[in-house]
Amino acid sequence: MEQTVEDYKLIFEKEGVYLHTNAKRSNQDTTIPGYIRIVERAGVPALEWSPLEDEGRSAPAVLYTKKDGEGGEEETNFDPGYEPDWAVISTVKKDREHVPVRDSGQWSFSLPLSELYSLRRARFSLGRNFLVLTSRGGHPLPPLHFHRGGTRELLRALQRYIILDQSPVDGRLFLAYPHDSGALSQSFDKLQLLDDGGSDLVSRFIQDPYATTFGGFSKVTNFFKAALRPPDSHISRSAHDPSLPPQSDDEPGFELITCGVELGPRPDVTRGQPLNKWAEFLDPEGRVKNPERIKELVFRGGITPSLRKEVWKFLLGFYPWNSTTKEREDILRVKTDEYFRMKVQWKSVSEEQEMRNSLLRGYRSLIERDVSRTDRHNTFFSGNDNPGLTLLHDVLMTYCMYNFDLGYVQGMSDLLSPLLFVTQNEVESFWCLTGFMELVHQNFEESQEAMKQQLLQLSILLKALDPELCDFLDSQDSGSLCFCFRWLLIWFKREFSFEDILILWEVLWTRLPCDNFHLLIACSILQSQRGELIGSDHDFNTILKHINELTMKLDLQSVLRGAEAIYLQLIQCKELPLKVQQVLGLYVPSSSEEDSPESQASETQRLLSQSQAGAASCDSARGPTYP
Repeated sequence: MEQTVEDYKLIFEKEGVYLHTNAKRSNQDTTIPGYIRIVERAGVPALEWSPLEDEGRSAPAVLYTKKDGEGGEEETNFDPGYEPDWAVISTVKKDREHVPVRDSGQWSFSLPLSELYSLRRARFSLGRNFLVLTSRGGHPLPPLHFHRGGTRELLRALQRYIILDQSPVDGRLFLAYPHDSGALSQSFDKLQLLDDGGSDLVSRFIQDPYATTFGGFSKVTNFFKAALRPPDSHISRSAHDPSLPPQSDDEPGFELITCGVELGPRPDVTRGQPLNKWAEFLDPEGRVKNPERIKELVFRGGITPSLRKEVWKFLLGFYPWNSTTKEREDILRVKTDEYFRMKVQWKSVSEEQEMRNSLLRGYRSLIERDVSRTDRHNTFFSGNDNPGLTLLHDVLMTYCMYNFDLGYVQGMSDLLSPLLFVTQNEVESFWCLTGFMELVHQNFEESQEAMKQQLLQLSILLKALDPELCDFLDSQDSGSLCFCFRWLLIWFKREFSFEDILILWEVLWTRLPCDNFHLLIACSILQSQRGELIGSDHDFNTILKHINELTMKLDLQSVLRGAEAIYLQLIQCKELPLKVQQVLGLYVPSSSEEDSPESQASETQRLLSQSQAGAASCDSARGPTYP
């Protein structure tokens, strides 16, 4: 199939390979048919894609090069799909830089095979196969959808120039290596992996295979990686070895390979009744006798509205759990004095002073704008000249004095309004807000590193739970889960009703049953929508629109049951990936057996499985039974 032309040779060509652009342009389709080719230009092999309409044009529009420091222009017109005036998602910088795009505006690309870092193949229930390629510069190309097959032929043609080796971490991921063994030797020298012998690399791989594989280990030779497993192991098959029996991925589809996580059945979970007694948990001096029992009851069923005002102050750290009634009276007096000292600071600033303080002036402007539109449907904040609005404004301005480095960021008014509604007290709501912000203040930092980290952690959990859903989202350029940004930023405040948020937040404040339970809440919501997402003709924009339209349509109790069931399903997995354990706070490095991840998970499950005093433990196969 080779065609010899001066400085150009066509090695492989396949029609019917579609690129999904998801571009929001009225005059451009989001699904573009085209050709995938392997060519040699001046002896340099490259993988190229071009649309059918571009046939005859010689220069591709998107070029990937290996020169360091060559970055692309960042997309600045990202549409969050909702409330662009406040949504912080519109300012999120993507972890990767975009590749240079020529003024031609076409979607063609050309990637030298020496710059191909990895290739990920997948198939989901729609029967559409796709490949995701990533360059060594970290640039993912748009997913390529093979509507007419041809993926196996493409892989075989690529093996003429590179080695494709299946990752031991993800069976769908193939890492690309050059045939030149000298280059591989140089990689060892540069990485200094063998200074202490191969055992260090092996131990690093066993301890954290994901990071090792995608870090320095990505450059390790194919034969050295074979030393990590027995010679007769069939964990991975090298795609470049034609002697191996063919895999069951005949077109039009691939074999669906999981990430190596065999999860057991998801247990049934029931919710309990809200905490409706308080005095019986106090000793004669007013100390809470069993804080862990209180947290467990709150986690299982929330709190009766009449008790929220008192219990929230413990959950948010305003009062210590072991404080007496007299000590709490002293704390309230001291905290009241401290609050009004800070309030006087901004109240005493004259207009003339404020004109020379742009930072304070900016905070005030943002607060006044947000207060005017925060929970106005709630009677506590509705109408003009409402005292509740004045309290909302004053508490937020005082918080700027308390934490001037952070100041005020849009979205913080959403966190305060339920606190003010429940406490009905300016001072108590302020100190409850400071406790809440201790948990989420990193969400509002300008770097947004915490938000990026949470989206990454959410992706790790979802890949372990539902690889097929992840494949679909990847195929629609939605694998970053950016549509979940608002959920995580303000803890689902705008996704549920005001009454439901009171329950959800008090459940999350217990910090049970694990770290980052709010991420399992997000997983529960996403999995509840998988049928709608995968079963419909969605693209990036319609996925974002669908997720945004879930607002006020979600059933909180169903979501909570799903999230806890996911947690119980994960901790029952005997080979839970290390990354997942770390996200959930289950992995604690220790040489003692009682501190192992397995015992940590067992202890958490035991806590959740407790019923009311004297009741027997529930059947672990069904999950915990609530009081």
